[in-house]
Amino acid sequence: MLLNSWPVRSLITRASRSYGFLDPISLLARMRGFAQPSEVAEPIELLRAGMLFHARGLVNTKAIQNNLDWIWPYWVERQFNPADESFIPRAFSFSHINLTHRNWTAAGRPDVPYYPIVDPRGLVTPIFDGWSLDFWFVPADPKAAPLFPSEPQCCVTLNVTGPKDGFLAISLRPYNPEGVSFVDKIALTTDRPGWLVNGRNPVIFDRAPARQLLSIYKDGDVSHRLEETGGPPEVSCNVSMATAVAFFPLADLRGASLGVRIPIYDELDPKKRPAIAAAPSWSEALEPLAKLSVTDQRIQNLYDLGTANLILHTPRDAYPGPYTYKRFWFRDAAFMLNALVTLGGVERTRRALAEFAGRQRRDGYFLSQEGEWDSNGEAIWIYHRFGALTGERLPEAWHAAIGKGARWITKKRLPAGTGKPEAGLLPAGFSAEHLGPNDFYYWDDFWAVAGLRCAAVLLRSTDKDLAARCSREADEFLATIEKSFPTGPQRRFPGAIPASPKRRMDSGAVGSLVADYPLQLFAPGDARILKTAEYLRDHSMHGGGFFQNMIHSGINAYLTLHLAQVRLRAGDSKGAWELIDCVAALASPTGQWPEAIHPRTGGGCMGDGQHIWAAAEWLMMIRNCFVREETGALVLASGVKPDWWQNARASFGPTLTPWGPLSISIEADGKETARVNVEGKWREDPPRLDFRLPGYAPVLIERPDHIRTFVLRKLP
Repeated sequence: MLLNSWPVRSLITRASRSYGFLDPISLLARMRGFAQPSEVAEPIELLRAGMLFHARGLVNTKAIQNNLDWIWPYWVERQFNPADESFIPRAFSFSHINLTHRNWTAAGRPDVPYYPIVDPRGLVTPIFDGWSLDFWFVPADPKAAPLFPSEPQCCVTLNVTGPKDGFLAISLRPYNPEGVSFVDKIALTTDRPGWLVNGRNPVIFDRAPARQLLSIYKDGDVSHRLEETGGPPEVSCNVSMATAVAFFPLADLRGASLGVRIPIYDELDPKKRPAIAAAPSWSEALEPLAKLSVTDQRIQNLYDLGTANLILHTPRDAYPGPYTYKRFWFRDAAFMLNALVTLGGVERTRRALAEFAGRQRRDGYFLSQEGEWDSNGEAIWIYHRFGALTGERLPEAWHAAIGKGARWITKKRLPAGTGKPEAGLLPAGFSAEHLGPNDFYYWDDFWAVAGLRCAAVLLRSTDKDLAARCSREADEFLATIEKSFPTGPQRRFPGAIPASPKRRMDSGAVGSLVADYPLQLFAPGDARILKTAEYLRDHSMHGGGFFQNMIHSGINAYLTLHLAQVRLRAGDSKGAWELIDCVAALASPTGQWPEAIHPRTGGGCMGDGQHIWAAAEWLMMIRNCFVREETGALVLASGVKPDWWQNARASFGPTLTPWGPLSISIEADGKETARVNVEGKWREDPPRLDFRLPGYAPVLIERPDHIRTFVLRKLP
């Protein structure tokens, strides 16, 4: 990088001192002291995203606090209100950003990669990162998402109940749920009712408004001028804060709806209205996925919404969010595609996996962000997962990518025998950003071991020698990791696994749970994993959920569910239910979870306001409550809560397993027994079936053969 050039560093230091500033070179050097030395200080993609994020925050700083008489989005109205618990003082804030209500919900169609979003109070942002439409009731006394023939459009349908007099007002707003989004020009259209925004984007009404007003920044928000009539048919604002409002009499809307259409433009080419090939209907897209039926309506709704969100955000690539995270990471993709293929979305998963090899460098590194060393293990693991669940032989191109990826892991490891705690592990890296500063993260190492084990299985048919080397290296690598676990009398929490061999126990240790879920590198109930989970329970929880102190500074739905999976696998169904119920309670009214949740407001405080990794984890949590895989066996019903099936019938499936698809149902069979029906379409020999319905005596069936109905007896 340029800053590594000695003349450049010297010039920056001299210039800063001459103007009386702190030397940024010296400051950066001191900051690096908090992290382990690494070839990549921080992924450039995150730096770029952070710069854009705070650039908008600087605009917000200038635009909002001295114009608080404007009508602002929900998060601003609350975050800037001193009487609201969402209030954040602004005294020395570098930028004003949404830290209290990062919540939104995407609308769209399967296989259409464009996502209008709606905030908690109905503010609609139709175009990626663009301006918004708001909808108001204006008293008489002043005191949905279709595809049009070949292009996507955001469609809003408005219905009015209540007052008979007054107006429904549609207002163009120069902001979105992140803050200001510039509106330079607005013109009333003459060929049809509506506006042309910034000389490019049409907003189309299905009827003519009774009155319209346009305003620019120097004249104030259009909300200040609602009583005016007339005005110019077009305005240009040199501050790019133009606003508009159109009035529709309520009397004309009785028994009728008002429609608004906004054609979508491609965020990568803002002048382009993308053409979209025929897309499947929602019923067609959802049809292959496993169906859930339980009596708990909240659990049912969140599952159904989770499947829809997973479909919506896998148009080809897997997007972990519709807005802030509408980009690709191997990490999120692995978890999302695991849920998708496990629930039966085979073709959609195959399509996404076909994109993986194109992201692999010549040296074998699966690159989504520089400096994150977990990606190779994740990519190979999900390749293997796809093959194991479908029973298919993977394409030759995938095998080639797997071999290159496995070799990269082998070469990337640090030298062994140096006597350092990190000897033989992967280098220090940024890894999953919620773990903390650069370090030798066990998260990366566990994924690498899993990737090598999966490569050993997948490559047996194409490269036996490489497969054998991968198997041996995986065993040796895991032994090296275990040997590196910190020990000694100075440890405050002996037996627990920290985030890295050089870290004390902190909330970053949640990353070490990946050895249990989903990788199953250790046996269920491994003492070290449970010690780690107990530490996190005692030191990193808030309101019943996992609170991540590292960067996210909020309650994390998906990490809470990782803890629940550990509890479930260890046989602690009650502990798992407590965490499941906590996550369910944290969901928004539209069934979404932001990446991290503000502990007081309940709104999003980090990342995308609709986090699809969280939705995927919810789906896998429910699935594993009904059907969970262990070596040579399927564990059935181990997390099925009595409230989900008693006095009725609960069912789930078909879900894919390494032995074939399976469906399961549970219902009462008298007061003392329960009947479990299992329908498996086994590809070869069936697995052992281990029934673990809470409250009932366990039953292990070694050879289920063609038996489909099993009776379980209630424990005394």
